[in-house]
Amino acid sequence: MNLIEDTASLAEFCQTCADVPYVTVDTEFLRERTYYAQLCLVQLARPGKGNDGAVLIDTLADGLSLEPLYELFRNRNVVKVFHAARQDLEIFQVNAGVIPQPFFDTQVAAMVCGYGDQVGYETLVRQIAAAKIDKSSRFTDWSRRPLTDAQKTYALADVTHLRRIYEVLAAGLKKSGRAAWVEEELAVLLDPETYRTEPADAWMRVKTRSNSPKFLAAMKELARFRETMAQVRNVPRNRIFKDDALLELAAARPATLEDLGKSRLLLRDARKGDIAEGILAAISAAKDLTPSEIPEPREGNGRKSGSEALGDLLRVLLKARSDSEGVAQRLVASAADLDLIANEDLPDVPALHGWRNEVFGRDAMRLKRGEIALSANGSEVRVVPLA
Repeated sequence: MNLIEDTASLAEFCQTCADVPYVTVDTEFLRERTYYAQLCLVQLARPGKGNDGAVLIDTLADGLSLEPLYELFRNRNVVKVFHAARQDLEIFQVNAGVIPQPFFDTQVAAMVCGYGDQVGYETLVRQIAAAKIDKSSRFTDWSRRPLTDAQKTYALADVTHLRRIYEVLAAGLKKSGRAAWVEEELAVLLDPETYRTEPADAWMRVKTRSNSPKFLAAMKELARFRETMAQVRNVPRNRIFKDDALLELAAARPATLEDLGKSRLLLRDARKGDIAEGILAAISAAKDLTPSEIPEPREGNGRKSGSEALGDLLRVLLKARSDSEGVAQRLVASAADLDLIANEDLPDVPALHGWRNEVFGRDAMRLKRGEIALSANGSEVRVVPLA
C-alpha cells in the first residue's frame, strides 16, 4: 500500500494531482487527550479505481512537511472532496491556517439530494458505490505505529469509495440545478471564523437552568478561564474541571482557597496552584461585569407558550415540503428556526432566506399569517390557500 513518510514523496504525489479535476480527502486524528486535535493520518486519492491513485500520508513521520498538501489545497483548479468535513477543516485551519478550496462535502450534497439527515459515509458507500466497509478498525488508536494492514485498508476505503460518491452526487446536483444550494451551505465551513473558539463565548456550551444574574456572571467567567487554561495547556477542558464542578462553583462562588477546598466536585489538582488561583480570580471578575455583559437566561425567558400548536403545524409543513423537494428536513430548517418563526413577530432565521425560503420559509410565514391551511389526503399533506 502507498504509505508516504517523507516530504519528497508527498510533493511528487501532490504534483500528480495538480491537473486532475478533483481529489478525495479524509483524516484520522485523536483529541481525547488534547484540546486541539492531533492529526495522525491524511488519506488522499485522485480519480481512479480501487487503491490506484490513493495514498496514506503519515503525518507523524519524522521530518515530514505537509506544505505540498497545503499547496494542493490552495490549487483552485482541483476540487477537494470530503465527507462531513467540519472537523477535518478545523484541523487544517488551526494547524496551518489553510482551508481547502474549492471544496465539496458529500454529506451536505447527499442531504440536498434526498439521502436523509446527516447521512453517514457507510450508508453512501452502500447505496451509491454498492460496496461494504470493514468496520473493525473504526475505533483504533491512530497515533500508534506501525499501522496495521487492517488500519491501512480501512483508511484507504475512506477516500477510494468517496470518488464514486462525489461523481454521482455532483452529477445529480447538476441535473437538478441545486449546486447553488450546496455552495450556500458550505459557505459556513469555508469561513475561518467557524473554527475560532473564543474563551469569552465558552459559557454557551454549558447547560444550566439558573436565571440568577450572579450565578450567570460567575458561570461566564469560570467558563472563560477554563477555556483559556485548556487552550494554553492543550488539554481537554474537562481536565481543568468538569461542567458539574463549574456549576457548583458558580453557585457557591468561593472567595478563598479554604472555601474552594469545600467543593465536592472539584478535582484535587484544581484546588491548588494556577487552577485554584484562576478560579478565584474568575469569580472575583464576575462581580465587575455590567448588566449587558451578563448572559441572558436561556430558559424561562418569558417566551410565549401559546404558539406550540403553530410549532407543530410548522413541523408538519416542513416534513411535507422536504419530502416533496427530496431534501433533508434538518438542512431546510432547524428546531430553533421553527421555534423562532412560531414565537417571534419578525424572525431572522436561515429558513427564511435563499433557497430555504423558496422551499419552506415563504409557506411557513403564510401559514403563520393564516393565509394557507394544511390538508391531509391519506399520507399526503397538501397546502390549501385560504380566502
